[in-house]
Amino acid sequence: MANLSPFVYWSQTKQTLLLKVDLKDAKGAIADFSPVSVNFSANGHGARGVNAYKFELHFYALIDDENATFVVSDNKIELQIRKLEPEWWPRLVATPQKPHWLKIDFDRWRTEDDVEVEEKPRDVRQDYEKEYADLQKRELGYIKEKTKKVYMIFYNLAMFVGYLYIMVVMGVLYYRDGVDSIGKTYANVGNAFKFIQLLQYLEVMHPMFGYTKGSPVVPFFQVSGRNFILFLMIDMEPRMYAKPVVFCVFIIWSLVELVRYPYYLAQLLGREVGLLTWLRYTIWIPLYPMGILCEGIIVLRNIPYIEETKRFTVEMPNPWNITFDMVLFLKIYLMLLIIPGSYLVMSHMAKLRSKKLGKGRAKRQQHLHAD
Repeated sequence: MANLSPFVYWSQTKQTLLLKVDLKDAKGAIADFSPVSVNFSANGHGARGVNAYKFELHFYALIDDENATFVVSDNKIELQIRKLEPEWWPRLVATPQKPHWLKIDFDRWRTEDDVEVEEKPRDVRQDYEKEYADLQKRELGYIKEKTKKVYMIFYNLAMFVGYLYIMVVMGVLYYRDGVDSIGKTYANVGNAFKFIQLLQYLEVMHPMFGYTKGSPVVPFFQVSGRNFILFLMIDMEPRMYAKPVVFCVFIIWSLVELVRYPYYLAQLLGREVGLLTWLRYTIWIPLYPMGILCEGIIVLRNIPYIEETKRFTVEMPNPWNITFDMVLFLKIYLMLLIIPGSYLVMSHMAKLRSKKLGKGRAKRQQHLHAD
């Protein structure tokens, strides 16, 4: 049975888009937004009676998908979207041909006064992405991927293999030697972990060069926080090598990455694996608190060692006339890690989980109107 699409009426201002979906008594509405598209589905009474309806739209330009919302009422569903850049669009969809069910909402229509909206030059390969891929496959026998995409696939695959190697080595040694292997964890996989953690700084550069979305600040602090524990708190203090907490933190870090990198690979390959998505946005619930606890224990265990060795501490007199108390710094770091740090990380992941796994996959508001 062919997919049924409801009538959709759209209007715009310079900053926003409004899509009105003509469905009455809608149930189970889902609007899945990305920066370039929206996938919508719901059950309700539309042009073909009571049925399951769905549609997909690829927008003319980028939208702010993080703040897109939709409102369900008795006789319609409204999708409220902000444009990423404030400008008037000559049309809603990327391609010049619009779907037959997409209409202009003349009751709300606004245009730029006395200025004709001119269409900017566009890349037809992006507007007709699926058709272009099919054409390539027929002509060449394969789809020619962009260099950036190929690099990101190999990067994520390499990182997954790296963390898998660490987990396999730790697992085999534990199976062979039992609890005796725990004290030898850093000796066995420490160098591999240091190499792969340094490699993660590439993730700071990816958004800088347009390989991924977002700011480089977030991955910088995430990678640097983990490397602070690995290099300064563990690697530079040999008495920490045999501590069981090192075994625990390596397991936790590796488990997080063994889910994260396959999820990114699936996204790059255009595959939606339900279990992988669920794990990506659920596994942090037990692992993040345990990771924060283990990192806190490592910092706490280092405090008496640093008091003894004075490592990283700068005392007077010195040519720079400054002092730095590493023990005090670690105590402050510990308080920031446990209280505001853990809250910020957990609340950020909770919002992402709600967006990806929530019933509406977008911020949803329910309005019930009595006729």
